[in-house]
Amino acid sequence: MRKYRSRVQIMIDILKVIHKRGKARPTHILYGANLSHDRLKKYLRELEENGLIIKEALGGYVVYRLTSKGLRLLREYDKIRRFAEAFGIEL
Repeated sequence: MRKYRSRVQIMIDILKVIHKRGKARPTHILYGANLSHDRLKKYLRELEENGLIIKEALGGYVVYRLTSKGLRLLREYDKIRRFAEAFGIEL
């Protein structure tokens, strides 16, 4: 049975890719979060509008970085995930 990711899980996956790299170009995020280009653009726009990531120009490239709010979300999500798993619930 194929398991689909929720909208929240996709956003968390994007934030994790950016956090792991420190800053990430869209192509790196696309492959790391396993998304199509159109879906990636939609999620990046939403994450940026919510103040979780910032878009920057760096040496002729566009890169994304986590904001403090984005980093806080990742940390809190991890706490919730661990708590749920302690009760046998998978997020």
